[in-house]
Amino acid sequence: MSTDAAGSATIYHNPRCSKSRQALELLRDRGVEPTVVRYLDTPPTVDELRTLISDAGLTVRQAVRVKEAEFTELGLLEASDEALLEAMVAHPRLIERPFVVTGKGTRLARPTSVVEEIL
Repeated sequence: MSTDAAGSATIYHNPRCSKSRQALELLRDRGVEPTVVRYLDTPPTVDELRTLISDAGLTVRQAVRVKEAEFTELGLLEASDEALLEAMVAHPRLIERPFVVTGKGTRLARPTSVVEEIL
């Protein structure tokens, strides 16, 4: 599939994450060269993150990496959605990954194959 058919694509990428690398490879295998946002270096804003999560059809809690040390250290188990969003922006390792955005939608690429739905 060409980038013309899929439109533009963006991946919120962590090169150290195998799922993130797999999603990027899938996009490239389909002929899509996405904009790569290294979200650990340039985290989304609270509003951008809220939109990504909502557009992917997830709850805020579904988009948090609860096994990260910061989750426990920051006492986020009972946190509100707003507090979780703020913590995710301040500590971007807490953001589940990778998010992929195309003109056809947004998906959290877990499993990687769900990216096919938006190509």
